[in-house]
Amino acid sequence: MRFLWPEALALAALLPLLVLAYRWLLRRRGAAAVPVASLALIRAAMAGPPAWRRHVPPGLLLVALAVALLAIARPVAVVSMPSTDRTVILAIDASGSMRARDVQPSRIEAARAAARAFIEELPASTKVGLVTFAATASVAQAPSSTRDALFAALESFPLQRGTAAGSAIAVALQLLFPDLEIDLAAPDLKPRPRAGPPPTAGAPAQRGAEPPAAAAVEPGSHARATIILLSDGQTNIGPEPQVAAKLAAERGVRVHTVAVGTAQGESLSAEGWSMRVRLDEASLRTIADITRGSYFATASAPELRAAYEALATRVAFERREIEIGALLLGIAALLIALAAGLSRWWLGSLG
Repeated sequence: MRFLWPEALALAALLPLLVLAYRWLLRRRGAAAVPVASLALIRAAMAGPPAWRRHVPPGLLLVALAVALLAIARPVAVVSMPSTDRTVILAIDASGSMRARDVQPSRIEAARAAARAFIEELPASTKVGLVTFAATASVAQAPSSTRDALFAALESFPLQRGTAAGSAIAVALQLLFPDLEIDLAAPDLKPRPRAGPPPTAGAPAQRGAEPPAAAAVEPGSHARATIILLSDGQTNIGPEPQVAAKLAAERGVRVHTVAVGTAQGESLSAEGWSMRVRLDEASLRTIADITRGSYFATASAPELRAAYEALATRVAFERREIEIGALLLGIAALLIALAAGLSRWWLGSLG
């Protein structure tokens, strides 16, 4: 928590003076006490309410003043609030190695089930898109808040040869930024020149002209866009994932990565060829680090579900700074009302 007007906290120096003034009044009242001739009156006084009760209402007033002084200093706190108008792109590996059964019932079936549960946990206002990638990356479902078409696309995409994680990130970025045109054939994923007129003026754009450079932003600073990349193997075709990750970082988009599969992997055979499929954790971890995302290693279906549950919490909620002075003033008012009520109830007066 921080304060927008910290100078007001200097008023807290008055609180000890109020405590001293209260003690002085108590001593003055004790010095002014008159002798009591009747023993019955003394016993009646001793049988009354405990002496500590008379100090509770003033104590509550003192706390109320302290809280009010904090409110005057305009405190700002960071709180988690449900996010609105957010877009999430799921990029799921559709390579043949996802048939491996070291994660039961298989890597791809566990991934589909976990992704479906993840989508169901998101707020209805969150738009979700699906990108699948093998030798190439393609859009299986454009970002939408409609879930039926997304679930259908999630269950129907086929598995193919190759793993192009870099292309998957680039295609996901094009979904998040429709004006961004990336040359997927270029090793450096250089944005293409615009074919049409620029969005700002009436003069026609020159074909082949360099596109304007994107404004530099802090990696991970985009609060409305997220990419979640799930893969089980090493990229063997297309642009390097690290290059695509830097492109995402330049636009502030976090790429959370999920590795699915066991360390020892599994041997797969099909159409006369055989290979052992293993994880490439280093590459997935690097992607997450570059974009300020999170990396999850999952070797079982429960771990995969747990990873998506953690991601759902991060995506569904966002941290915001809000001023809480009004809340503190409300607490101070309640304390004052409580002090007044106790004073009337215990002592028979408001003073």
